[in-house]
Amino acid sequence: MSTAISPAAGRVYGVQRVCAAWAFPRASYYAAANQASVTAVIGKRGPKTALDDAALLALIRADLAASPFRGEGHRKVFGRLRYVQGHRVGRNRILRLMRAHRLLSPHRSAPVPAKAHDGRIVTDAPNVRWATDGAKVWTSDDGWLWLFATVEHWNGECLGHHVCKRGDRFAAYEPVAQAVARIFGLTGRDVARGVELRHDHGTQYLTDYFQGQSRFHGFTPSFAFVGEPETNGVVERFNRTLKEQVIHGVTYRNRDELAAAVTTFVDTYNREWRLEKLCYKSPLEARRDFQLSKLLAA
Repeated sequence: MSTAISPAAGRVYGVQRVCAAWAFPRASYYAAANQASVTAVIGKRGPKTALDDAALLALIRADLAASPFRGEGHRKVFGRLRYVQGHRVGRNRILRLMRAHRLLSPHRSAPVPAKAHDGRIVTDAPNVRWATDGAKVWTSDDGWLWLFATVEHWNGECLGHHVCKRGDRFAAYEPVAQAVARIFGLTGRDVARGVELRHDHGTQYLTDYFQGQSRFHGFTPSFAFVGEPETNGVVERFNRTLKEQVIHGVTYRNRDELAAAVTTFVDTYNREWRLEKLCYKSPLEARRDFQLSKLLAA
């Protein structure tokens, strides 16, 4: 809206009078003016860095294209650029560029009331607390299938997984048995003594078989709070990531196809998925560094 001067009064017409004459909303005028001022000042403030915005944006796009995962946020991009590739960049700057160029993963979340649980479920060392949970996935030929997983609370590593048609007590314990064999190398009595096994109140986990097997291996039962799945949040978050990456938007024909996709994802996840709580290391990198530090300390 251009500025005009009254020929009679020699003064600039006011915004209110011009908008009223043109039947144009003043809110739209001010919104356009604010947008123009924001666009004129876009760019990084403060001292210049080695990477300008154009170069950093190119690195961000290249990192997202090379990642084996989809729908990642700015924290994952920052972790790889800063700690893997060695670029001295700020996380807020990456967030600004990704937001400006619509590279952020869209999401919606509804507000929820505060929960009674506000404790810390992540451990400071491995083999303190494991978690297990199940989920259902639809296939075109075999119908609904069950997916069970066991995850380490310390580094988020998937220690065992199992895909099956019948999600009974035997299937629910299968990934736990896999984890025991993988971590301890044995499946005998009390090999997992000292490890808490976190699970919800699902019928599979309350059976005599599941509880008996966990006691045989030496686990201490650790039940999630009723109605508060965040108390089993480590494995719940793993299941969400798995669904986002290989389940949502994909239709599998049968159990074999689904099991193969899950196995491939678990291998990639343990090797390459970087977690902020691990200083952007992958689960396997965190385990390797922990074991190395123990050897050096000895």
